[in-house]
Amino acid sequence: MPPFPRWSAALLPLFLMAAVARAADPVTPELTPRLDQLLTEEMQAVQEAMHAIHTGIVTGDHATVAERAEAIHASFILKRELTEADRRDLKAAVPDDFLKRDQRFHATAAELAEAAEAEDTGQELHLYRRMTDSCIACHGEYVGDRFPGLKGPED
Repeated sequence: MPPFPRWSAALLPLFLMAAVARAADPVTPELTPRLDQLLTEEMQAVQEAMHAIHTGIVTGDHATVAERAEAIHASFILKRELTEADRRDLKAAVPDDFLKRDQRFHATAAELAEAAEAEDTGQELHLYRRMTDSCIACHGEYVGDRFPGLKGPED
């Protein structure tokens, strides 16, 4: 592998600072109480499912991984329970990237369910990591006020 040019090492801190500086303002203050409650409920359900998925991966319980990943994929509390007014409020409160990240996260959960059905532990682990990285990146970007110590990868 060819060595990196010396100037690339000098630019690395600048790239890292730019990544940190790009964090958006927290979305929580912009949410209506109802939207904040729905998002909190969805995040709690995702957290519980992610714990069960982790246990399933490390114990070879593919059925649990598939079931809980599919539950995350289908969870979309925001899609199921939003009124038209809620949808307008949500679009006013969060940037488009927030919604795109959420869609990608749920799509990755569907891929994880498929990997579990195929009993492909390596792919399960890869997708679980991708989902975890996505959580960290989104939390750092949009709810850093709730997680001030969070520093993590970009997705």
